[in-house]
Amino acid sequence: MLLERAATVARGLPDVPSPCVSVCRMNADRSFCEGCFRSIDEIRAWSRSDDAQKRTVWARLLERMDATTPP
Repeated sequence: MLLERAATVARGLPDVPSPCVSVCRMNADRSFCEGCFRSIDEIRAWSRSDDAQKRTVWARLLERMDATTPP
């Protein structure tokens, strides 16, 4: 589901979708959510962010996801 939303973001359409997948659980060191890979600060700021800022968050969370997901 998260990757499907990432594909929508990659198309550059307005109204960037939230990466939330309703699995709200922080990882062991509390640096990001295990469901959407956003930090607490990114989650808090999401509703006030413009589309450019949201795309930046998407890029960061996809990097986190790649770094933490086994090949």
